[in-house]
Amino acid sequence: MDETLTLIQEWDKTFPKSGKVEHRKVTFHNRYGITLAADVYKPGGAEGRLAAIAVCGPFGAVKEQASGLYAQAMAERGFLTMAFDPSFTGDSGGQPRYMASPDINTEDFQAAVDYLSLREDVDAEKIGICGWGGMALNAAALVTRIKATVASTMYDMTRVNANGYFDAEDSEAARYEKKKVLNAQRIEDYKNGSYALGGGVVDPLPEDAPFFVKEYHDYYKTSRGYHPWSLNSNGGWNVTGTMSFLNQPILRYSNEIRSAVLIIHGEKAHSCYFSRDAYAAMMEGNPTPENKELLIIPGVVHTDLYDKLNVIPFDKMTDFFCKALR
Repeated sequence: MDETLTLIQEWDKTFPKSGKVEHRKVTFHNRYGITLAADVYKPGGAEGRLAAIAVCGPFGAVKEQASGLYAQAMAERGFLTMAFDPSFTGDSGGQPRYMASPDINTEDFQAAVDYLSLREDVDAEKIGICGWGGMALNAAALVTRIKATVASTMYDMTRVNANGYFDAEDSEAARYEKKKVLNAQRIEDYKNGSYALGGGVVDPLPEDAPFFVKEYHDYYKTSRGYHPWSLNSNGGWNVTGTMSFLNQPILRYSNEIRSAVLIIHGEKAHSCYFSRDAYAAMMEGNPTPENKELLIIPGVVHTDLYDKLNVIPFDKMTDFFCKALR
């Protein structure tokens, strides 16, 4: 079933390799037959079956960036972790490239749990996930095998696509205009036999760029976080790549998540409203509110939680996963 992927074996991350963990590249497949590429991090010298965490994101990034850093850091703290590229991006398979799907990207998390469950060094009853773009919470609402979820500096990708930033385009008329443009682009793509790219993080940076765009540029376009396979660092998604997010809300049943959830965000992040609202919606009528938590970190902006080791609350995450996966 697995598509054959060619994976570079040497270290290719935006962060230093830890001497405390063992690292190897693996592949697994989702139920659509797409082969996914991943990095597995295991505590050095660990024996027996371990609690495991699957990590993916941010949206448009690759496993060589923030998700890999998180995975390695949590492996240093005793978990077997796996950072993976979602379908159609990075090292993972799937054609055409640079597409996104609320369904398939949620399925990617499910497939990661399938893979980890069958590893001989993983306790299948102790599996958690960590994500950025809302797909992790969507997976947690669907997959009863997921025992704990961390959402870090998250976007609600369906909300931002449908409503624009800060809900400034939340109207039928605005959405209709977006749909007209996307439908016209579909005809152009079909006629040309290729998909037009929407562009990654803008470069060079305009003088009047909003602060959060400057944050993204500082991470994705500089030596701090640039990676040649990252959509955000390069040509971005296809113009029509996120079209289905316009009318497929991914967090509709988040208030039915029974497993533990920790949502983390920076107080100064432009995107903080996504986490605040997602937490409020998740808690409304939730059958198990006692294992849900929203952690807002004072003074922290969106991309601080990508790679700043003095900001990312790894100790808090460790305590959370240890308690939830015990």
